Amino acid sequence: MNWLLSNLTYPNILLLMLLESTVIPVPSELVVAPAAYHAASGELNVFLVVLFATIGAGIGASINYVVALYVGRPVIYKFANSKWGKMCLLNEEKVKKSETYFDRHGIVATLTGRLIPGIRHLISIPAGLARMNYWKFLLYTLIGAGAWHSILAGLGWYLHSIVPEDQLEATISRYNHYIVLAIVAVVVLVAAFFVYKHYRSKKNK
Repeated sequence: MNWLLSNLTYPNILLLMLLESTVIPVPSELVVAPAAYHAASGELNVFLVVLFATIGAGIGASINYVVALYVGRPVIYKFANSKWGKMCLLNEEKVKKSETYFDRHGIVATLTGRLIPGIRHLISIPAGLARMNYWKFLLYTLIGAGAWHSILAGLGWYLHSIVPEDQLEATISRYNHYIVLAIVAVVVLVAAFFVYKHYRSKKNK
């Protein structure tokens, strides 16, 4: 894993984001932002960084979706509480949290959930359990993941001009708090838009 993180080629970015979107704890901010940092110096293309990261997220989320669809809730929770689940930083509470979020916000949760730390990589599980239409699930997943990776890429690109590479990881961790606050604000606005849209459509009937 450390080798992959220190060798951020396009295939490695795809693989790491695939893993991050399953149950393996790979911090996307320490993949996409550093990749964009290197893109700012001409080593990579920032648009391809976002593209490959988003494709990886789509594949990983699809794996979670298919597993949840076919193995069901009891097996998912059993794994979350197992030794292997704990090694992946999973537990029953986290899975329940993602299910509750999905139940409250419906299919929009697949879009907004991709932006929320702690839920981002698990939101595909309740989508599979609920047998959400796969293509709709994939579309929302790619939009949400693309938005998240674009934010991280913008951060990495910006940091290239002000932060030496040996301070990059610590700076990203410091900025992470502000990223989370910004993302929560975006999620609230998106959710409010869909609620308003739903209310208007009901009122016009």
